[in-house]
Amino acid sequence: MTYEQALAYLTEHGQEHLLRYYDQLTPEQQAHLLEQIEGLQLERPQFQNRDAAAQKRGSFAPLGAATLEQIAEKSEEYREIGLRAIREAKVGAVLLAGGQGSRLGFDHPKGMYNMGKTRDLYIFECLIHNLKKVTDEAQAYVPLFIMTSEQNDAETRAFLKEHDYFGYSADNVHFFRQETEPAVDENGKIFMSAPDQIVLSPNGNGGWFSSMQRAGLLELVNEIGIEWLNVFAVDNVLQQIADPVFLGATIASGCASGGKVVSKAAPDERVGVLCLEDDKPSIVEYYEMTEEMRTRRNPDGTLAYRFGVILNYLFRVDALMHTLGSDFPLHIAHKKIAHLNEQGELVKPDTPNGYKFETLVLDMVHMQDSCLAFEVDRTREFAPVKNAEGVDSVATAQALLEQNGVVL
Repeated sequence: MTYEQALAYLTEHGQEHLLRYYDQLTPEQQAHLLEQIEGLQLERPQFQNRDAAAQKRGSFAPLGAATLEQIAEKSEEYREIGLRAIREAKVGAVLLAGGQGSRLGFDHPKGMYNMGKTRDLYIFECLIHNLKKVTDEAQAYVPLFIMTSEQNDAETRAFLKEHDYFGYSADNVHFFRQETEPAVDENGKIFMSAPDQIVLSPNGNGGWFSSMQRAGLLELVNEIGIEWLNVFAVDNVLQQIADPVFLGATIASGCASGGKVVSKAAPDERVGVLCLEDDKPSIVEYYEMTEEMRTRRNPDGTLAYRFGVILNYLFRVDALMHTLGSDFPLHIAHKKIAHLNEQGELVKPDTPNGYKFETLVLDMVHMQDSCLAFEVDRTREFAPVKNAEGVDSVATAQALLEQNGVVL
C-alpha cells in the first residue's frame, strides 16, 4: 500500500489522522505504519456502527447434559473410541495462551506462572503433564497448537524451549499468534500509541481458528488428517486435554462439537452456562442471565441453567470451516487506553476512554448445529487461576492441585 492509497482509504472512513506524523517517520517506520493500515479492514461493522455490531442475543432455553452418572456407565466404551481417534492421528489440541499474568501481579505470560510451594511447577508444566498422561496411555502424540499474542510470543517460545517443552515432543508443538484489533475512542477514531504505531489489542479467543489459518497451520491439520480440535484455556491447571472419554462421547453422540461443563455451585456463581439460544447450542454469560433464569429449577430441584462452561471444547474441523470469514458477534469493552493526544504526547487515562473489540470462543459453539454438554467433576477438572487472592486464585488452585495428588 502506498501513502496515496492509504490516504484515500483512511479519508473514505474518517481515519486520516493515522497519517498525521507520516512525514516525520523514517522509511522503515513509514512502511511499518502502512502495513498496519492495510490490515485494518475498516469496512467492518464495528467501524461503521458500533451499536449495530454489538452482540444481539436471542431466546434462551435450558440444555441437558451427559451427566457424571450417565458418562460413568459408558466410560470404558467412550475411552476406547477416544483412544482410537488419538492413535489414528485424528485429534489435535489448541492451547489459548495469549494472556499475561497481570492480575496475578506477574508481568509475563500467564503460563509461566510458578504454582509450586517447595518446587518449581509452572502452569504450562501442569497442562503439558495432563496432556502427556493421555498420550502415554495412547502411545501416540497429539499435535499441540499454542496460541500466543504479539506481546508474549517470543517469551513463551523461549520459555518452553528452555524447559524442553516439559518432556513433550518438540516436533508436535506448533505456535501461532492471535490476531489483533485496533482500539477506538468514544467517537470511533482509532488510537495511536506512537507516531508509527496504531493501538492494537488481542482480538479475543474467538479468533483462534482464523489465526491458525493465517499462520498456515490448517494445511498441517489437513495433511495430518486431524478431524477434531480440543480447545482449552491456559488458566485452569486441572484442565484435562484430549480426554479420551470426552472425545469418545462426543464422537459417539454424532454432535459437531462438545463442551465440558460443571454443575454450578450456586445460582449466582459467575460462570457462563451452556444452553440453547434460538434452538441452537449457545452459552449465556452470568451477567446476561435474568433472575428467573438464575433461579429456575427442574422438577427434581436441580437448577435448570446449571451447566457452567470451563473453556474446554471439542470442535469437528469440517464443521469449523464455515466460521472462517463469518461475522462473529463482537464483545465491546469500555477500557482505559493509553494513546497519543493531538500534541503527540502519550496519555494514560484514569477512567475508560475508548473501546476494544473482542470475539469469544464461546460464540463458535453457537455457530455449530449441535453440542454435547459433557459434565465433569469440578474438584478434578476445574482449578482456575484468575486472581491473586480470593475466589479462583492461586491459593484455591494450589489447594485443588494438592487434593488431586500433585506435590507442590
